[in-house]
Amino acid sequence: MAAYDRAKAVKEFDDSKIGVKGLSDSGIKTIPQIFIHPPQTLSDLKSSSNKTTSIPLIDLSNVASPNHRPNILNQIKQAAKTWGFFQIINHNVNLSVLESTIEAIESFHNQPHETKSKYYKREEGRGVMYASNNDLYRTTAASWHDSLQAWMAPETPESEELPEICRKEMIEWDLNCVGVAEMVFELLSEGLGLESGRLKELSFGESRVMVGHCYPYCPQPDLTMGITPHTDPGAITLLLQNQVPGLQVEHGGEWVDVNPVHGGIIVNIGDFLQIISNGEYTSVQHRVLANSHEKSRISIVMFLNLSKWRQDGYHGPLPELVSSEKPPNYRDFTLQEFIDNFYSKGIDTKSFIDKVKIQN
Repeated sequence: MAAYDRAKAVKEFDDSKIGVKGLSDSGIKTIPQIFIHPPQTLSDLKSSSNKTTSIPLIDLSNVASPNHRPNILNQIKQAAKTWGFFQIINHNVNLSVLESTIEAIESFHNQPHETKSKYYKREEGRGVMYASNNDLYRTTAASWHDSLQAWMAPETPESEELPEICRKEMIEWDLNCVGVAEMVFELLSEGLGLESGRLKELSFGESRVMVGHCYPYCPQPDLTMGITPHTDPGAITLLLQNQVPGLQVEHGGEWVDVNPVHGGIIVNIGDFLQIISNGEYTSVQHRVLANSHEKSRISIVMFLNLSKWRQDGYHGPLPELVSSEKPPNYRDFTLQEFIDNFYSKGIDTKSFIDKVKIQN
């Protein structure tokens, strides 16, 4: 029997442009070997928390009220510091927009292979790309998801670059995310003791990448992952999900299920914001289990970061958050360092934070 050639198997899967949705739809009963994860990744797949624990749920309906804002601000600050994740409701985006965005991304992934495959490529840093596992060639085991990715800002894609079946909804969701992110960045700024517009002024929110993930039914969910444990590299992430569960967040050494809340948008802190807040806010490890439900799990993720770097080309903890009592926990770094770190390996947990952390 010929020895298993993983690189060849990965290339064949990628060249087929079929994605895991195609594998799932074909009715396979066992998953290809490239998707099988090592025992150490699979050893703690079950949610280990009690079912009453969940990420904080924050109601923004009275965010403009002087009487209620301090309490909302405190909730966001505590959530960003201790959980790194929270879910917001009454955020000014109509429920119909959330639902139509999810439906449109699901419709894209439900199209026949021949229709979707014309978007299948590997150009992560720009434009529009559909692929299975962005980091397919950088990891030792692939995960059970496909993604449609679009860079929405600072360079806006030509509308015809976006797949017609979800074009209108992607453009509308991007516009809505700008408003939600502005509100969240204001609260996060105030939570750091800064002017409410400080993070916006630094161009946070002006770099946006939208990723529509599909986690189809997996016949052997105990052998693979939906997405492996990782932290997000940017400032914040906004996440919209359908009612199929799977997302888990690490908290207190346990994995906690993030149950879908109808009309909710999940916010999580990325590595970049942990660094510029000098550790006041924290990015937290999360993962998605392989989907054992018949219906696909759909999530739409908007990664937000800053678009303008300091004149010297560096970034690091904000000067106003650093003092002799609170020395910097991280050194300054360049955009190139940040990008090189991301593209040099598979998704992982806080590798960039570890790289720039000052050892006191």
